[in-house]
Amino acid sequence: MLFGLACTWLIVVALVLSIAWYLGKHMAQETSVAHLRYETAMLADEITQQVNSRISALEHLAEVADTPDTTDSLKRRLRHNEALLEWFEGLVISDAEGNLVADWPVLAARRDFNINHREFFRMVKGTGYPYVSEPFIGRASRVPLVLIGVPRRDAGGNFAGMVGGFMSLDSGGLFTRLARQVSHGSYVAVFTASGKVLYHPEHDNIMASVDTLVDNPELVSAMHGWEGEAVGELFNGKKGLQLYEQVWPASWIVGRFTILDQVQAPLAGFIRQLWWVWVLMGLCMLPLLWWVLGHMLKPLRHLQKQIGEVGQERRERIDLAGGAVEFQDLACTFNQVEAERKTLLHSLKERGAFLDEMLNATPEGMFVANLDGDITYMNPALLAMLGFTATLTTARWLDHVHPDDRDGIVDMWRDSLATRNDFVLQLRFIRSDGIILWLEIHSRFVVLSRGAQSLDLVGTMKDITQSREQEALARWEAEHDPLTGLLNRRGFERRLDEAFAEYKKTATPSALLMFDLDHFKPINDQGGHALGDEMLRRIALVLNRKVRRSDYAARPGGDEFAVLLPSCTLAQAQPIAESLRQAVADIAVSAQGREFRVTLSMGVTAFSPGDQEVKKALARADAASYEAKALGRNALIVSMPDGDDRPGQPD
Repeated sequence: MLFGLACTWLIVVALVLSIAWYLGKHMAQETSVAHLRYETAMLADEITQQVNSRISALEHLAEVADTPDTTDSLKRRLRHNEALLEWFEGLVISDAEGNLVADWPVLAARRDFNINHREFFRMVKGTGYPYVSEPFIGRASRVPLVLIGVPRRDAGGNFAGMVGGFMSLDSGGLFTRLARQVSHGSYVAVFTASGKVLYHPEHDNIMASVDTLVDNPELVSAMHGWEGEAVGELFNGKKGLQLYEQVWPASWIVGRFTILDQVQAPLAGFIRQLWWVWVLMGLCMLPLLWWVLGHMLKPLRHLQKQIGEVGQERRERIDLAGGAVEFQDLACTFNQVEAERKTLLHSLKERGAFLDEMLNATPEGMFVANLDGDITYMNPALLAMLGFTATLTTARWLDHVHPDDRDGIVDMWRDSLATRNDFVLQLRFIRSDGIILWLEIHSRFVVLSRGAQSLDLVGTMKDITQSREQEALARWEAEHDPLTGLLNRRGFERRLDEAFAEYKKTATPSALLMFDLDHFKPINDQGGHALGDEMLRRIALVLNRKVRRSDYAARPGGDEFAVLLPSCTLAQAQPIAESLRQAVADIAVSAQGREFRVTLSMGVTAFSPGDQEVKKALARADAASYEAKALGRNALIVSMPDGDDRPGQPD
């Protein structure tokens, strides 16, 4: 009892602290989001201002350079604006064709260099507006750069070239303040709208593609212009807050990232302190609770002692003189239940003895299982049927069930135990001597009429091997031709209906071959019906060798044959049909010194979406076989579903 009260106290404490943690976590997260949203907006505005300042400086330089001066004068003007090198690594001026006409500082690598094919030149020329390029590695400096380009215009307002400034991502002061934003679990990164990393506290990530670093749908949305905050996976794989702001003049995105555990760390410390305060309060209360409970539960301990003596049959009933009214009622109820239990136990013993005698005497195989599904008894008739001398456990009995039936019986047995429904099943059982029996099992629960309480399962097992074999033989004879062993018309039509239903349901293609034998009548007339039957049997052997194991060959009647090719297209069926035609043409039978041969007039078709019933496909294949016979026999006609017939070549 004391342990239960302590556990209850701990559960209450845990529940209160969980609610405090849940509410505090959301409050801490909302506070952090508001603070980080302000910081991110400030950083984005600062970068926007710096980009605009650089664009304005380059536009001023472009206006100065718009006068039709010589290349030397343009170079002098770049030198006069040397102060811009505080912002840029280098300055260049190009003409309208993209030829660099001036640069500062002067680099030999830029001499006679044309930038007409560069993305930033085409954008400035095409749009007529300032443009910030995608990041690239400088040819001379070998450091990450971006170029800010502005257009030059002549007196008529036409495009006359570009003024550009190379800005280093490592220096230049553009991202200087971002480095001061890095702390444990918190940092800032800048990306382009195309997914390139411009700034990251880990220098190795600069110039990397975002999709190689992290799978972040919120960042993908930000690259399409979205601004806001979300919770998701960060670059280090941890979950955290992420806020995005746009730097519109440069098509950049400023991302502010903070690990969620860092945001919740102060709250976690407070919850831990609060937890220990509650635990200490509980420990201080336990001695007092122990004394109170000991005084209140003294009669209950006396009751426990008497119940134990009743269980050991050292006394008939319990007698509680003192204690609370509730304990008196409990003692009275226990005495009533004990009297009923003894009566029921005596009745069960009598019924059990009767059941044992009945099960041992019956000639039918019977078994008993408990409510857990374990077999506890098999009568002599069942043991003799199964070939064993002692009752098998459920596990050993299942080991002798045929592997194909084992999973099904286990599932049905468990369902019967759970639902208390009768268990009825037919299965194959492998005896220890290797003989396979078909058994029919039927078990039901023994239920008391009073309270509908289940006691055990009683079941019967019958050997139905002979009847199953007779049924299987009857089914085979009903659907097969006795002369050739192929399917007869009834068996073939059933397979055909199944394949057509599958085609209507799942569009699984199936092909159909139908053919008659050419020159078969002379074999019967001149060689006798026995020779004709031999020819039919040999053709059946060829069919079984040439078709796939999943196909169905049939002899609907006389010299008429058919083959169903499930899961086979018309194009796949044609070579199979042609191989059949050639193989049958090689068969010969002899009688009285004469050799007889036959050929095939074959029609080939497939199920079509326009077929409302399978008879339409049968008629199409049958008509194609008649057409093959009309063409001179020994031919193959493919009847397309759309009516476009393509005849084979007769030999």
